[in-house]
Amino acid sequence: MDVKDSIQFLKGVGETRAKQLAKLGLFTVEDLLRFYPRGYIDYNHPYPVAMAPYEGMCVVKATVYGKQLPMRIRGGRTIYRVTAGDDTAGLLLTFFNSPYAARGLEENRDYLFYGRVGGALARREMVSPTYVPADGSLPMTPVYHLTEGVNSKYIAKLVGTALTGCGAITDPLPEVLRQKYRLPDLRRTLEMIHTPKNEDEVTAARRRLVFEELYYLQLGMKLMRSINLRANRAVMANTDLTAFYNALPFTPTGAQQRAITEIASDLCGKTPMNRLLQGDVGSGKTLVAAAAMVIAAQNGFQSVLMAPTEILAQQHANTLQGMLRPLGIEVALLTGSVRAKPRRVLLEAISTGAAQVVVGTHAVLSDDVIFHRLGFAVTDEQHRFGVRQRGLLAAKAESPHLLVMSATPIPRTLSLLLFGELDVSILDELPPGRTPIKTYAVTTALRGRMFGFLEKQIEAGRQVFIVCPLIDESDGDSPAAHEMQAVTTYFEEVAKQFLPHRRIGLMHGRLRPTEKAQVMQQFASGELDVICSTTVIEVGVDVPNASVMVIENAERYGLSALHQLRGRVGRGAAESFCILVSDHDSEEVHSRLALMCHTNDGFAVAQYDLEHRGPGDFFGERQHGLPRLKVADAMQDARVLETAAAEAATLLSEDPKLIAPKNAPLRHEVEKLFELGGGLAIN
Repeated sequence: MDVKDSIQFLKGVGETRAKQLAKLGLFTVEDLLRFYPRGYIDYNHPYPVAMAPYEGMCVVKATVYGKQLPMRIRGGRTIYRVTAGDDTAGLLLTFFNSPYAARGLEENRDYLFYGRVGGALARREMVSPTYVPADGSLPMTPVYHLTEGVNSKYIAKLVGTALTGCGAITDPLPEVLRQKYRLPDLRRTLEMIHTPKNEDEVTAARRRLVFEELYYLQLGMKLMRSINLRANRAVMANTDLTAFYNALPFTPTGAQQRAITEIASDLCGKTPMNRLLQGDVGSGKTLVAAAAMVIAAQNGFQSVLMAPTEILAQQHANTLQGMLRPLGIEVALLTGSVRAKPRRVLLEAISTGAAQVVVGTHAVLSDDVIFHRLGFAVTDEQHRFGVRQRGLLAAKAESPHLLVMSATPIPRTLSLLLFGELDVSILDELPPGRTPIKTYAVTTALRGRMFGFLEKQIEAGRQVFIVCPLIDESDGDSPAAHEMQAVTTYFEEVAKQFLPHRRIGLMHGRLRPTEKAQVMQQFASGELDVICSTTVIEVGVDVPNASVMVIENAERYGLSALHQLRGRVGRGAAESFCILVSDHDSEEVHSRLALMCHTNDGFAVAQYDLEHRGPGDFFGERQHGLPRLKVADAMQDARVLETAAAEAATLLSEDPKLIAPKNAPLRHEVEKLFELGGGLAIN
């Protein structure tokens, strides 16, 4: 048997089973062997019934005392109950529609039960536990992610068949690395991860799998970078930016000037720029991008800036027009809401080069958008875009210079994980005049006093943001959702009641783009005193007169998201405030909100979030284009990541395109990780 063989030809798998396994992404024997357990049941270390962790999955050892008569319940289901226990407490076992499970238990015999423990202290309960007789030592039992019709026992049996049936399994990881870091070979690793004898074997297998996964990741990212290291087709000469600086109403910070110098050097280099511009909220990234656009325009090249929302695209267009039009550089705005006739005019201006700078949303990626001479491309809020969108934007020209911007401060570990193929410029200074935002955490019991404070701010001529987690009350299915504020209800029943004489606007993601733009325009022009919104206003919205940000159900957001929202205020000369409203009294929530109250440093906030919540909080579900890591963890395995990056650099210094025959298995793993069905386009 070969690992590339279809899983359908494995003993115990027919056409029906193959369809079920396909739902788990299992198509070949290799897919099966690489389908790692999500955990293990260790029957060798059971808890006494009374000591079992409440509401936690665990193993308990108990004696079966007796069986109750089956009970019919609503919905045509039947409950089978078995009484058990030990010297510490009783245990009630409940099985739904499973007479065989209850029938398999013998009275006065000891069993090991695995499941979630509930009930009271003196009488614990387990619903539908798995169990084995408590006879002698037992191997650790793997637990897999499942789909309908497939259980962990079945998958474990298939894995055993595959391991027995496969001959030699090619190990892509070079032997020199395995010896250097004392890592087991691939076959032994697969045996230990699927059928471990003890925790030590799980640890050894995981060490190998984490290293190889991060090693393949870094190889892929560095290879992708090498794809971009072609000859520079948008060759630019450094130009005098004196007129640009003189037209600004302020002097750029030292960090901005440093970043502009780094970018100018890239634009004049031998290879296309591939750089991340990273800066905290309000650090002035747009100004840096504008300076690069001036250099591009003076060299006869067009620039494009892609933003994730129409609101942000409109704001960038306005800002860039203010900076660039005095220099005779025309800025065009292209979004999905532009109607057919004006769109045709815009496309003509872009194709002829009359539009020297184009700002837009994903609309700029459309096939009918043809640039005259694109040399410089920018994506804003990089975590909203992925590798593929960057590639599509770059494909609008022949190897244009690429700048990606992020207002989410990213700790070094995560930056290496996500942007390993980019050079990095950091804006670590705020423009002069920006004062730290005062942040307070309050409960809903203080809502009356809070609105009194908002009234005073509005009376003084300021404006207020209020953010809620839901659009309306039907958006939440979980019990926790009933405790969350819906912006439509809050707008009518809270904001209007507490501020009856104030002009209040409502904005959320279900409004049409034109409606959202109208509300934001009214708020920005001072026609509204308060805007009640969802996090649609999180990114980039700039209203200098807004002095207060209220965030309801603050515990529902990661700290990085709270920091982004907080950054919507404090953009003018007035003292600004952020009020975090939460009734959750857990220690974790208190510590997180306390950190927000004591620091305005986005990097400190981001580091805390990464350590306590993981990288998912930065990027939501899954960043498009970022490979899904099965085993490695960005924070826990930070040192391994750095080691893997160094080893990847060493290998690529010897084989820059990974085309040596001995490295073919490595190349295959990299292509598979990045889901590059057509292979790496390196020539």
